Amino acid sequence: MPSILKTVAAATLATLLLLAHASLSAALPAESETSREVAWLIASVRSSSFTFIRNGSTHPGPAAADHMKAKGDYYRADIKTAEDFIRLAATKSALTGTLYQVRHPDGTQEPCAVWLMQLLQTYRAKKTESPART
Repeated sequence: MPSILKTVAAATLATLLLLAHASLSAALPAESETSREVAWLIASVRSSSFTFIRNGSTHPGPAAADHMKAKGDYYRADIKTAEDFIRLAATKSALTGTLYQVRHPDGTQEPCAVWLMQLLQTYRAKKTESPART
């Protein structure tokens, strides 16, 4: 009888470990995809020729990217999607509530969150168009 119990216990443990591994594996791609999307957004801001406006002060792309990255790091536990990153780190000042703006080379301005959401949609559309490599 004890050897049957050991066998059942071992099989149960193996099943639980397999299920835990499968659950963890399923969760990881979403997290890493979010990380890739956020990194791409930050890189896009960094390489942009646009002017970023925060609390009335203008900043070039690299400075804006550094600021967004720092805010993203601060809110890391709350960021589950790229949209969360945009909402928490790239939409408005936490101190004043003033919306961040982006000024295009032609002088037009729009809320930074709107511009970043458009970039994210473009990124995802291009990703969907190109087949995944295996």
